Amino acid sequence: MIKGLKICGISDLETLKYILKHQYPPKYIGFICNYKKSKRYVEYEKLKKLVNIKKNGVSFVSVLVNPDDKILEKIKELNFDFYQLYDVSPERTKIIKEKYNIKIITALTINTKKDVEKYNDYHEISDLILFDGKGYEKSIGFDHELLNFIPNTINKMIAGNIKIEDIPSFKNKDYIIDLSGSLENEKGKKDLNKINKLLNFVIKNET
Repeated sequence: MIKGLKICGISDLETLKYILKHQYPPKYIGFICNYKKSKRYVEYEKLKKLVNIKKNGVSFVSVLVNPDDKILEKIKELNFDFYQLYDVSPERTKIIKEKYNIKIITALTINTKKDVEKYNDYHEISDLILFDGKGYEKSIGFDHELLNFIPNTINKMIAGNIKIEDIPSFKNKDYIIDLSGSLENEKGKKDLNKINKLLNFVIKNET
């Protein structure tokens, strides 16, 4: 049984409100806060307005790639529950967590078993470990069998070009599933019909 859903890359208020008001909202919603290469990136002034909303029990996640002190200071008062950190050392991760009193999702990009084993450097300081593909904004997948040796005591999130129809294959896994690109239309915008299908599909398959 999967442990929940994260919908990542939300960048507009209409989509955000739709998700938050859904009968079966996800546990997490992610916002791209400093990675300008991503089409899902949200400028700070827009981000500030976007996340200033009643969350209805959903955790908001600030997705950050190797963030510098400037962006961390800018977003520290915003309505986030987690920082999802890519390309940040264990030492700096600990500093960020303690300084900003924030929960941490450490994101590891995976191609080989050696990449997966890096979780050992982070699991004691992170609230969740996200195993993602190497593509960053390109939604590239990886071999999920590489994760089979990780103990159940590790809180795991998995991403990387996961599609709605893939979810039943995770039914015996204790993962939080993170989707983004598979919920978009051909123009790269989040598709409310696909989001609705996802949220209803997961509930149906949990019963």
